[in-house]
Amino acid sequence: MWTVGLAGVLMAPAAMAKVCAVSIDSTDQMTFSRSSIAVAADCTEVELTLRHTGRMAATAMGHNWVLTRTADYQPVAMLGMRGTLADSYLPKNDTRVLAHTPVIGGGESTKVRFSTRGLQKGGAYTYFCSFPGHFAMMKGRFTFG
Repeated sequence: MWTVGLAGVLMAPAAMAKVCAVSIDSTDQMTFSRSSIAVAADCTEVELTLRHTGRMAATAMGHNWVLTRTADYQPVAMLGMRGTLADSYLPKNDTRVLAHTPVIGGGESTKVRFSTRGLQKGGAYTYFCSFPGHFAMMKGRFTFG
C-alpha cells in the first residue's frame, strides 16, 4: 500500500501537466488572424496550430510561426532572410528561437508543441513569420502568465 502511494506522489507532476491549445491563421495578404496570444500561467506546454487559409504555394507566399524574446525578434528575422525554405528561413540552431513551425503554403496547416518552462511570467515575447519580408507586417505579442 505504501509503495502505491509513493508511486502516485512521484508521478503527480507529470499528471499535472497542462497543455494549452492555441490556433492562428495566416493569409495570402501577409497577415495573421491575431495580433496577440495570451497563455495562462498554469500552462506547462503550448500546442500551437498554424493554418494558411490562402491559396499560394509555400515558395511564393509561405508562412510560419516563430517565437522569440522581443529583443531578439528583429536580429533573428534579419538572419533568417539569408536562409532557405528548407530551414524555414531561420538561422540554424539559434537558441534565441524559442519555438517555430515549418513554412507552409496555402491550404496547409502545421503544429508546434513547446514547453513554457523557460518563459518568464510577464516577459516580452514576439511571434512572427520569418518568410523573407514578412516579419515587419506579420508579428504579434505573446504573453505568458
